[in-house]
Amino acid sequence: MRPTLLALGLALGLGGTPYARADTTPPSQPPLTALTKDSGTPEPAEQKRVHFDHAELHIAVHPDTQSIDGKATLTFSALAPTDVLLVDLDHDLPVSAVSVDGKALSAGAWSNPGGRLRIQLPHAVAKGGKVSATITYGGKPHVAKKAPWDGGFVWSHTKDGQPWVGSAVEGEGCDLFWPCIDQPDGKPDLVDLYVSVPKPLVAPGNGVLVGVTEQGGTRTWHWRAKHPTTYAVSINVGPYQELKGEYHSRYGNTIPLHYWYLPGEETQAKALFAEFPQLLDFFEAKIGPYPWGDEKMGVVETPYEGMEHQTINAYGNHYAKDGNGFDWLLQHEFSHEWFGNQMTNANWDDMWLHEGFATLMQPLYARWLDGDAAYYAWLNRLRMIIANRHPVVSGQPRTEEEVYDDSRGGPGQDIYNKGALMLQTLHHLIGDQAFYASIRELVYGRPDPKPGNFRLQYRTTADYMRIVDQVTGKDYDWFFKVYLYQAALPKLDVQRHGGTLDLAWQVPDNLPFPMPVEVQVGDTVHTVPMADGHGSLAAPAGALVTIDPHSVLLRDEPRITEFQQWMKQQRAQRKAAQK
Repeated sequence: MRPTLLALGLALGLGGTPYARADTTPPSQPPLTALTKDSGTPEPAEQKRVHFDHAELHIAVHPDTQSIDGKATLTFSALAPTDVLLVDLDHDLPVSAVSVDGKALSAGAWSNPGGRLRIQLPHAVAKGGKVSATITYGGKPHVAKKAPWDGGFVWSHTKDGQPWVGSAVEGEGCDLFWPCIDQPDGKPDLVDLYVSVPKPLVAPGNGVLVGVTEQGGTRTWHWRAKHPTTYAVSINVGPYQELKGEYHSRYGNTIPLHYWYLPGEETQAKALFAEFPQLLDFFEAKIGPYPWGDEKMGVVETPYEGMEHQTINAYGNHYAKDGNGFDWLLQHEFSHEWFGNQMTNANWDDMWLHEGFATLMQPLYARWLDGDAAYYAWLNRLRMIIANRHPVVSGQPRTEEEVYDDSRGGPGQDIYNKGALMLQTLHHLIGDQAFYASIRELVYGRPDPKPGNFRLQYRTTADYMRIVDQVTGKDYDWFFKVYLYQAALPKLDVQRHGGTLDLAWQVPDNLPFPMPVEVQVGDTVHTVPMADGHGSLAAPAGALVTIDPHSVLLRDEPRITEFQQWMKQQRAQRKAAQK
């Protein structure tokens, strides 16, 4: 998803790299409609009547005019009788023709006033029947000002002036350039994407390359992908060179590896490409089989920071070094192949399932490579930037922007950082075996995933709560209700009375919170049960006492609040000095 750790580095004075190499200011353009701007608005009943079987997308990209021509044939199965098709498409890409099952419709049979294209079918389709609509459209797609934090196309150029184009549409959705069902669960079973570009440009895409054809001065790349996440269908155009390889999985299959990079970067590209097998081995060892092993692990260099485009992850980190020993952006986006593309939130309100797990994978990977020092250093940086202004989960359906936008009551970056640290606390609480068993069940829907024996999973927060209870045999609702459904962190009150240490959890709304607390007294570590939120421990006068010596508890800590307030003051002073 939208990268977050660069902001972390800047916040802590650790430096950073430019976000993108895109043109600085997009041209003036029509504003998006409210419907198009807000991905994940309530799904209309008409869309719930159909299942999305297949999308055949023909998209011609014209870098010279920053425009596209599109022709999309969409096939649906009727889950209930229907006489209408409803798909989402930005109304600034005018529709010029529509046909149903090969027969052209009159212009009065469709309309798209606000970004939801309504097609009146010539006759009703019965439950179990199929219907296919071909939509011809085109124009200037919305241009992102600062992708991927806002959605749209990025029209840029390489250093030698060649076209370099990318799409990033997570926030506003797939309807920015192709007619789709702009919902987390709106994935087609299959997408055939044909991207036509001026020769000699290259167009890497999702899934498997079916073929490349040429006609005059145009080259068309045909890609086929199974069950792609809607916003993860992507356009990438540039004078790319390609690195290829294979990864021999610990599950017995062989996974193709591909990296498309810009000319002149071969040395850096090869170094990044060398990380691919290492990344795959980590995730397959910790989580389970790579979900798209029969397609590819693909990465493409983009003129913006990054995005988890299924099997063709966008990478724009400029090969930056940050002392971690691996490329954090590459690793973060790749983790979304499991947490986002294989396991997808059923509603944007559950977005922490993508970002919290993906963020936790970074300190875990740092430990995998370099041990505990790297692990705890990463976790400490995450802890410094938790905001705690709004709950991570509201419990109500939400749009994407309502989750990411703090001003609209959303958790914002806490879905990354608080989500990850909450999971780290859970990991310690339930133990290694149960924690990873819960992740496998969440991601694959079964405890024994192997290539070919699992399906896509659409998940909610309630699903994961149920899974944790299932694998542990205990009720951990109290844990999630405090960390996910409350904004404030729990506080631990610590008092010494003579030779006794008294502990008490202070929790919003006085919710139950029987979180055990480890306390080191002298050289010995004790676990205080805290069954009713209170506990005590013998601590002789003068003995050194350390609360939570292994740093596993996510809690309110004054030292961190003071640091955050100081950083806020520093930013305000710098801003005032610039005026």
